[in-house]
Amino acid sequence: MSIIAWIILGLIAGLVAKSIMGTAPGGIIATIVIGIVGALIGGFIASAIGLGGVSGFNIGSIIIAIIGAVILLWGYQRFSGRA
Repeated sequence: MSIIAWIILGLIAGLVAKSIMGTAPGGIIATIVIGIVGALIGGFIASAIGLGGVSGFNIGSIIIAIIGAVILLWGYQRFSGRA
């Protein structure tokens, strides 16, 4: 995937994850980073359980990235003491 696709995927996943989890820190750059890191986390988990990973800009990759971003935000809220 190109860098532009990663940025767009990260933005979409970050926005959806932030809306699912309520609030999250930062602006648009933080949202993109949350989405990209979420895609990496989600891709690792999905590959580990045999579902494949983030393989391009498609609905499956977006869903995996959103799940990873939600896990990331949940962990951040859990371990930082912020609710």
